[in-house]
Amino acid sequence: MEYQTLNTGHKLPMVGLGLWKIEKNITAQTIVSAVESGYRHLDSACDYGNEEEAGKGLHEVLNQGILRKDLWITSKLWNTYHRAEHVRPALLRTLRDLQLDYLDLYHMHFPIALKYVDFDLRYPPEWLYDPKADQPRMELDSVPLLETWQAMEALVEEGLVRDIGICNFGTALLRDILASAKIRPSVLQIELHPYLCQKNLLRFCMEEDIAVTGFSPLGAQSYFQLNMAEAGDSVIEQPSIHDIAKAHNRTPAQVVLRWGIQRGVSIVPKSSNPKRLRENIALFDFKLSDTEMKTINALDCHRRFNDPADFGPAAFNTFLPIYD
Repeated sequence: MEYQTLNTGHKLPMVGLGLWKIEKNITAQTIVSAVESGYRHLDSACDYGNEEEAGKGLHEVLNQGILRKDLWITSKLWNTYHRAEHVRPALLRTLRDLQLDYLDLYHMHFPIALKYVDFDLRYPPEWLYDPKADQPRMELDSVPLLETWQAMEALVEEGLVRDIGICNFGTALLRDILASAKIRPSVLQIELHPYLCQKNLLRFCMEEDIAVTGFSPLGAQSYFQLNMAEAGDSVIEQPSIHDIAKAHNRTPAQVVLRWGIQRGVSIVPKSSNPKRLRENIALFDFKLSDTEMKTINALDCHRRFNDPADFGPAAFNTFLPIYD
């Protein structure tokens, strides 16, 4: 494993396991299999709905002799908990579910504040304020990002979180956070794959000493089962990717993942298949040439799969753009 040194001095593994869309009944065993395969970074979130099961897997691997200090556990603050008084209780619920005393990294999941939903009413609350309403929709709340960020800074000061970061932010919102933050963001997590290279955002973060983690690093593969992508959207089916894979005796997926980390980005691919888990982490014994990197960069078509402006109206009766 290789590591990325954050602006706090902490070291983030370059490859982690994304827990999004892993079914509850296999989450614990997937974590055990991943750690046995060499993973030390687990990327979770309240909204994924499987943190309690992830906690069972973590409990098992820690009982098997893995040291807590050798694991990097990430989770994310959901949109309904942006008000300052809800941030700490939301983290404590995540810690309880994961059976941990602290997180290595806690992200603001989206730059979106939704009206609070009590834990006892529904957890995780997901996107809809009242799913039983005649026309269920998201209900926005007017919470400044700085209010949420300052509450997250307090978690660091209390020792409940080692690093704090943000997800799904662009440069304008990053500048706003940086202008007022007492604790600078350590990591920005964004959708990142050859169809969405985000070179300007990546350059900005590098200049500001903010590490970048790419989610959905294989692009469309994460979205087929959600009907948010079609077979023709798959970057790993590109002939150029297959040619590069053949030249290195690797799978197309390994080539795309290697492209990600070779750009200086950590990645969190998702899989519950033991064979693919091992393949997804076997990225450090080969290197793509400059020509191969340019060939993959040229696939950029600004194709975003995870966009609230698209899925909001279709799934939640709410138009919610956050990207220009």
